Amino acid sequence: MKQLTQALTEVEEKLTSLLQEVQRLRIYSHALEEDNVRLRRELCSLGEAENAKVVANAAKIQGEGYGNLSRLYSEGFHVCHLHFGQIREGDCLFCVGFLRKEDL
Repeated sequence: MKQLTQALTEVEEKLTSLLQEVQRLRIYSHALEEDNVRLRRELCSLGEAENAKVVANAAKIQGEGYGNLSRLYSEGFHVCHLHFGQIREGDCLFCVGFLRKEDL
């Protein structure tokens, strides 16, 4: 009986801890949602010229990311999700496929 009571106490403590974590995540999620709404409003309130700058900057950042991945691959590292950052020996079909998909 003593072991059962101890096991139930441990389960109760774990459940309490999980509940506290869920509550923290809920608060964090709510804050992220509010921030997302605020940023969407700001983006919608931008004029056409400012909106074009934001879009151009996003495209530039995306292009730089692709360039960095291509450079890493050419230096002998994996860029695929399976082996990212590991040294590769020869070509990797996953990496090549990923880089080719980004070209489209």
